[in-house]
This record gives sequence, structure tokens and C-alpha cells, in this order.
Amino acid sequence: MIQFSNVTAAFDGHNVLEDVSVQINPGEFVFVVGQTGSGKSTLLRLMYMDVMPEKGAVIVGKYNSQTIQTNEKPYLRRTLGIVFQDFRLMEDRSVYENVAFTLHVTGTPRKEIKKSVLRALADVGLSHQRNKMALELSGGEQQRVVIARALVNDPLFLLADEPTGNLDPTTSWDILQLLKAINTRGTAIIMATHNHELVKRMNARVIEIRDGKLIEVKDF
Repeated sequence: MIQFSNVTAAFDGHNVLEDVSVQINPGEFVFVVGQTGSGKSTLLRLMYMDVMPEKGAVIVGKYNSQTIQTNEKPYLRRTLGIVFQDFRLMEDRSVYENVAFTLHVTGTPRKEIKKSVLRALADVGLSHQRNKMALELSGGEQQRVVIARALVNDPLFLLADEPTGNLDPTTSWDILQLLKAINTRGTAIIMATHNHELVKRMNARVIEIRDGKLIEVKDF
């Protein structure tokens, strides 16, 4: 479970989010919408505690923003999958190596790494591309690599920050269908997006950030 209790987040003395309370449960698919600069990315960064609240508490599983220690944050992030808009792939490494990197860092045994990486690549339909360099792939394929990397730790929650922002409409819909399939298997998806057309095509929970407040949207 991810829970925000009366959370305020500020930058340069300006409140981006103010007195926000929300709960997101395992297995949900949740869109976070709002204008550019409204705080969508900040909301996600609070979840993996890259940003800490000025007031209130963020609880992610057993971790609480009010009590978490700096050396515990990497362990928190291993329970989450994070998908960035700008891919952040290592250009000098293969698709397989990009997905495996996180597991190498955490000391996972080589046999387990191979099993987990091949499973994640199969989940996103890229098994046949595993030996290619990241830059040899299309934008949509690169985003699939990013999603595979986020899935390799088998997270309960996948946080996707504008994952279709740099993609054409057809590829964007393909990525959304992939996320929907991942959600169907039990992983909760929290997706920040400004693409209202995609949101309208999905039957999912929608949260809007407006003037620093969270609003549950019943009919988007």
C-alpha cells in the first residue's frame, strides 16, 4: 500500500503539493493527470522518496518518510519499479545488460539474474532483441526496455512518469496496452500523464492535481 497523509511538498518556498491525502492499493491502475508543472512528477518522487515532504507522511509498504534512514532508501526503491520519460538507458550496453544492471548492483547471483532478465524481456516482447545495443532500437522498443528494467525486481508498484511523452500515438497506445497487461498480472501501475486521450480510453482510477490539491475524478 502507498499512503499519503496530509503531505505538503515545497520547492523554493512554493508549495507544489499541499495537504495531500491519498491511498493506492496493490493491484490498482491509477492515472495522475494535471497541467505541466502541476506536481505529477513530484507526487511520484515522493513515493520513492527522492523528494521528502515538508509536512505529513508518505508510507510505502513498511517505509515511512518520517522515520526512514538514508541507507534504507535503496531498499525501498527495490520494492518499486520506476519508468522515466527520458529512458535513461546506458548507450554502451546491450538490452540484456541494461535490464541486468540493477540486479548486478544488488549482488543477485548470476543464475538468478539471467532468469529474471529473460523473464522481464519476455514480458515486454523483446526477447529477440536482447543482444542489441539500446540505441539500435526504436523509441517504443527503448521504452519497453525501461519497463523491463523496472519489472526485473518483480515490484508490487510500477511508477511511470510520462512513459508515452516522447512517443507517437500508435506507439503510446501499444505501451499503455503493455502496462495494462502487466497490471492484469497483479502489479499496481501509477502513471503520470498529460495525454488525456489515452486516459479516456482506459477504465481506470484518475487522480487530478489542481492548484496543489488532489481530486478524485469520477467521470474523465
